[in-house]
Amino acid sequence: MLNVVGCLVEAHDIRLVALAAGICALSALTTVCLVSHASRAVGWAQAGWLTVAAVAGGSGIWATHFIAMLAFAPGVPSGYDIALTGLSLAIAVALVGSGLSFAVLVGGRAAAWAGGIILGLGIAAMHYTGMAAYDVAGHKAWDLATVAVSLALGSVLGGAALAAQVGARGLIRQLPAALLLLLAICSHHFTAMGAVTVTPDPTLAVSDTAVPNAWLAVAVALASFAILLLAGAALALDVRDRRHSKLEADRLHSLANAAVEGLVVCTGDTVVSANRSFAKLVGLPQGTLAGTNLSTYLPGDAARLALASQPERPIEVELHQADGSRVPVEVIMQPVDYAGRPHYAVAVRDLRARRQAESQIQFLAHHDALTGLANRASFGKRLEQEMRAAHGCGRKLAVLCLDLDRFKEVNDLFGHAAGDAMLESVARIVSAELDGTQMMARLGGDEFAVLVPCEHASAAGRLAERILEALRSGKTDAGGPQIATSIGIALYPDDADERAALLSYADTALYRAKSEGRGTYRFFEAKMGVEVRERRLLEHDLRHAVARGEIQLVYQPQTEVGSGAVIGFEALLRWKHPERGYVSPAVFIPIAEESDAILQIGEWVLREACREAASWRQPLSIAVNVSAVQIHSPHFVGLVHEVLLRTGLAPHRLEVEVTETALISDPARALLTLRQLKSLGLRIAMDDFGTGYSSLSNLRSFPFDKIKIDGSFVRSVDSNEQTAAIVRSVLGLGRGLGLPVLAEGVETDAELGFLIAEQCHEAQGYLMGRPSPIGLFTQYTHGTFPLIADDRKRA
Repeated sequence: MLNVVGCLVEAHDIRLVALAAGICALSALTTVCLVSHASRAVGWAQAGWLTVAAVAGGSGIWATHFIAMLAFAPGVPSGYDIALTGLSLAIAVALVGSGLSFAVLVGGRAAAWAGGIILGLGIAAMHYTGMAAYDVAGHKAWDLATVAVSLALGSVLGGAALAAQVGARGLIRQLPAALLLLLAICSHHFTAMGAVTVTPDPTLAVSDTAVPNAWLAVAVALASFAILLLAGAALALDVRDRRHSKLEADRLHSLANAAVEGLVVCTGDTVVSANRSFAKLVGLPQGTLAGTNLSTYLPGDAARLALASQPERPIEVELHQADGSRVPVEVIMQPVDYAGRPHYAVAVRDLRARRQAESQIQFLAHHDALTGLANRASFGKRLEQEMRAAHGCGRKLAVLCLDLDRFKEVNDLFGHAAGDAMLESVARIVSAELDGTQMMARLGGDEFAVLVPCEHASAAGRLAERILEALRSGKTDAGGPQIATSIGIALYPDDADERAALLSYADTALYRAKSEGRGTYRFFEAKMGVEVRERRLLEHDLRHAVARGEIQLVYQPQTEVGSGAVIGFEALLRWKHPERGYVSPAVFIPIAEESDAILQIGEWVLREACREAASWRQPLSIAVNVSAVQIHSPHFVGLVHEVLLRTGLAPHRLEVEVTETALISDPARALLTLRQLKSLGLRIAMDDFGTGYSSLSNLRSFPFDKIKIDGSFVRSVDSNEQTAAIVRSVLGLGRGLGLPVLAEGVETDAELGFLIAEQCHEAQGYLMGRPSPIGLFTQYTHGTFPLIADDRKRA
């Protein structure tokens, strides 16, 4: 009687036993890897993986059993029934496949345990069917208790193996499951072999149909080869899938990290994965977010309920950062499939930039973008509110309108950047003079307004004085030009009880302040309205006077004092209004200069005078008055050059007359313009000499070719010793500087005689000829030789 366990060392080939163990280990690892692939696959791919796993597992168990049986050499004849041997292989594949399929298809640890028990029973069924196929010359007897133990070992360890395989990814993590499956197979086999006792009986013979051990060895070799092939394929697929999964995961992580929005993948309240943007948003390292609770960053049941009830719809909530601060965010949830299981992805968008932009838009809707002051609309609303409040408590309300003096010249001469800096300086300086009850606004351009609740009008006047003083002593940004402004004041309810009228009256008072010298303030008076309205009507009509043909030129001759010969003409401007008739130049020229209409009118005068002079047969000079606005215009020199080229007038025949007041606002700019004009070949005369500022320094600094004595000094020069002394001084100054002097306003023979006696160079006045259309002077302009203006009064 031979007991298999008892003779394991003496009756077994240890090399084959080791081979059986190796085949079993390879089979177990292969089966576990294949099951892992099957659990991640779907559809027909999953069925295919399960089939391959069943074949690999079943054939591995079968090969382990029969290699171990081949290792047993009891010393008696033996063989194997071919039918039962084949049946044992089929049983192994079928039951192993059933257990694996149940575990994978149902899912979960309970199903894994149940599938493992089925797999253990399959091991037992294969083993005992294989033992039934073992044909030996003797009697086999079984110990039922040991059989029961073998069944229990196979079932428990098989269930544990599949349970350990749940969720395992990668070869290293699958090793415990493979080891448990190896123990299930080997422990069952050797325990079951210990349950059988073989008693030799020489009277019994092995069946002739039994398969010899050699043939079985071939079959087992084939099965082992199949196992090796399946194992190699499974390992190759595992490596490939792991690489593919890693590349896919890296790609997905790269895409997720490239997203500007925060992205979080969660299962329940647990964060599975989060991108770099979300980590930056919460202020934590990206690697520490996995496993944390989403509610830590997005607390509040209301937010979670809103996300759950309205998936795929954005919800605005507050995100809690690691440092305890809160950030407004927009959150949207989307169900996703992650790692083969349902999860949900949460996109988190930072709303701080949008909230800031919305706040900026809201600010710009009520404020000026450059200065930050209230705009016209906001000022109008506040004025309405303050008027209602003032009406309710019986107090006054003052509106101060500010306008910068000659602001356009600042833009033209220094550039718009300097103009913007000046506006910002005005806002800063004036705002510093206001208290919390007062309000400053920029109405547009260089127009500002200040709203002042007050008890008496004197309070508004004192504030206007402080503003003017602050602007005079204040410094502009970047060392820009000095600020000059005028202020107009209107009172509620004294002057008006309606918003538009109140603003209009303050504007009217502002124009009065400008017309009375600038740099001051004026309260509104009822008579101002009529004057300002008339002025504005004239300004409106003046802008269209050139196009309507209402502007015309008249010419006044200029003569040599000694000979009386006409040497040139001065072009003088006249405006014949269709309703008002002739408007005095003393009235409309200042209006034209303040409204900048002088640029259009001055260009017309220059073109018309040069065109007319170019048509004269005699090369007489033509003098044109140029205003300060034109001198300071950056395009004036180019305009003069273009007019000379178009008309063909020789540059030396054109004389530009400039008053001293045109030089003082920006001497450097004026000097540059005059030098550029001189380079064109023009002559430059100082007009109205003696009536401006710093006349002697101007003569020294600027490139003048002629001095024109104002007519106020020439009048009564023959009878007033003081006037005569002034004229003698100017004439002596001209001789000392080498500049010819022209006396204006000569109206009597006595005045002319004085000028002849004092050796004055040139004269101009009613005595030589009144300003008239050029057609009355054809004897001078188209004569064959220069004529003497001896019959001056008739001319």
